[in-house]
Amino acid sequence: MAIWFGGTAPDPAMLTQMGAASMPGHIGIEFTEVGDNWLAARMPVDARTHQPFGRLHGGASVALAETVASVGGGMTVDRATHATVGMEINANHIRPAMSGYVTAVATAESIGRTTQVWTIRISDDAGKLVCLSRITLAVIARG
Repeated sequence: MAIWFGGTAPDPAMLTQMGAASMPGHIGIEFTEVGDNWLAARMPVDARTHQPFGRLHGGASVALAETVASVGGGMTVDRATHATVGMEINANHIRPAMSGYVTAVATAESIGRTTQVWTIRISDDAGKLVCLSRITLAVIARG
């Protein structure tokens, strides 16, 4: 059963456009796929996302993880009346990435009335796990 508000999966191009003028756009995050209870986005591993030694910055991985899950959470609520915001996030950095893209797949573990929990797996172009993250989102009233 799909988790998306209104019963229709969001369009990846629309999700990408939502963040074009903010951090997701600045670091090149692009949404690529949406499933019944998950969504995916990719981010380039380049000068924008490297740490000084040429590896993917751990903070960039966390920014990708929080972006994908927070956007996913926001698509499960009536955005006219509610928003989802990060409460807590953790990340285990498993292996480095030096170039290409990393892809994050955020899967909803629990969609509650006031909180949501999502797991995010970030993999490199070879499909190897780079980072494993989990986030708790708060569902808040707007205004």
